[in-house]
Amino acid sequence: MRPLTKVVVCAVVALVSGLAVVVPVSAAAAVLRVGKYKGIPGQYATIQQAAKAAKPGDWILIGPGDYKTSSSSAPKGAPQSPAAILLTTPLVFVRGMNRNKVIIDGTKPGTPVCSDKPSAQNYGPKYAGKAAGLNGIEVWEADNVWVQNLTTCNFTSGSGDTGNEIWWNGGAGGGKIHGKGFLASYLNATSTFYKTEATASTYGLFSSDWSGGVFADDYASNFNDAGYYIGGCAQQCDQIIEDSQAEYNALGYSGTNSGGSMLIEHNKFDHNKDGFDTNSQNNSDWPSPQDGACLPGVQPLIKGAGTCWIFYKNDVYDNNDPDVPEAGSAAAGPVGTGVSIEGRFDSFIDNTFSGNGAWGIVFEPYPDTGKPPANVVAAGKACAGGSTNFNLLGLFTVNCLYDDWGNQLVDNTFTNNGYFGNPTNGDAAETTLTAGNPINCYVGNTDTDGTFTTSPATLATTNAACGTVAQTDDENDAFLFQATCDTGALGAGVGCTPTSSYPRVTKVVMHPLPKHLPTMANPCKGVPANPWCPRKKG
Repeated sequence: MRPLTKVVVCAVVALVSGLAVVVPVSAAAAVLRVGKYKGIPGQYATIQQAAKAAKPGDWILIGPGDYKTSSSSAPKGAPQSPAAILLTTPLVFVRGMNRNKVIIDGTKPGTPVCSDKPSAQNYGPKYAGKAAGLNGIEVWEADNVWVQNLTTCNFTSGSGDTGNEIWWNGGAGGGKIHGKGFLASYLNATSTFYKTEATASTYGLFSSDWSGGVFADDYASNFNDAGYYIGGCAQQCDQIIEDSQAEYNALGYSGTNSGGSMLIEHNKFDHNKDGFDTNSQNNSDWPSPQDGACLPGVQPLIKGAGTCWIFYKNDVYDNNDPDVPEAGSAAAGPVGTGVSIEGRFDSFIDNTFSGNGAWGIVFEPYPDTGKPPANVVAAGKACAGGSTNFNLLGLFTVNCLYDDWGNQLVDNTFTNNGYFGNPTNGDAAETTLTAGNPINCYVGNTDTDGTFTTSPATLATTNAACGTVAQTDDENDAFLFQATCDTGALGAGVGCTPTSSYPRVTKVVMHPLPKHLPTMANPCKGVPANPWCPRKKG
């Protein structure tokens, strides 16, 4: 498999969870040590001090400890995005010496580790006259920065672009990619604090306006938008998420306008409100729509896949939890749904979908009612990549409708989905509101209970030939109304039948990190010799 992270120093190739990832080797590289490890003190008391001192090729090692947030830094020209730790130097490699004992903590000094008390939270500097909130570790437009083997918690949202535990930020919605390459592995991202959505943590592991990168062996929970987020990279995302887990989030994963070559494999998405969601949106500066088709000359990372955006061998189960933080468009994720796709040319191959009470997977349009971004208006358009002023269900008109098409559901296994028992609930459902585009196709899917259930009921036969162009639309009003009822996006009861029943929030519950998430077996591997990692003799 081709490496997705490329560096411009002498290098060797190592395997990270089976992926080829470039590991830097440089005789001139410094090792900047923070805290203490095995009784040996480092040169720096804080991670930010080491970050400011680091040069390309350097390593930052962090000893076990609870690293509280007492100050913040914001990227130049982006005061709305303050962070506890800001990394602006490319080719820097940050590694904790123990995943579960190195804690980057958003709470105030002198408080317990990752305290859930309101008085313990650090709400950040002022922005626009209010508390901005904070990001945890923010990599600002710096290529090939690694972050590994540590825990982040309790970075709150506010009036700024904040509430993100670890963020590779390539410009925050600037419409252009300003970052390439990263490795995010053996990371925990979580929050213990919830009072209101205004201060809840937003994203766990986050990349935006970025091309190339790997998330591997990570865990994310308790976010009001998504545990993982990849956005704003159009068809140049070139990112992988593998061997990771997301649970107890509004969305386990969210992706906006993120397509091209992507591989999501061997992950668990469970106990979220909605397990996985990728969509297109017009109300940002990011280029739309979401499109997983292969660019010219690019081959899928899984041989035989029909598109370059691939969801492969994942386990998607028990995504039925309404008692999670939720805010913004993520709050409209349909509870009880394993995967919601509001995009195009995405492939789902050899996954398992089980115990999702509404639907295992759905393909549906995304109605965007927001104002178009300035760059779209400047181009003389009202809607980039979608249908303008589309009347939906005869109820209202949306500025921009992003229809779903060209998606492929192939050789997946379903068990006990749709047990809420509402009309159209089952293994899979779809609606497509515009004709003239390739169909969503269904090939080789099975249900261990005997019958692969779909809405419309004939999808496995009518939509069995991938690449066929739809001659008519398939509005499937019954499913659209049930999805509307489930989300509650248009108000309580809208779209519901007299017998419709979906779980509703009772009280938000914040779940603790699982115990004994695996740390790196050898955190010194690949690091230049230093007092914490002496070279073995002989």
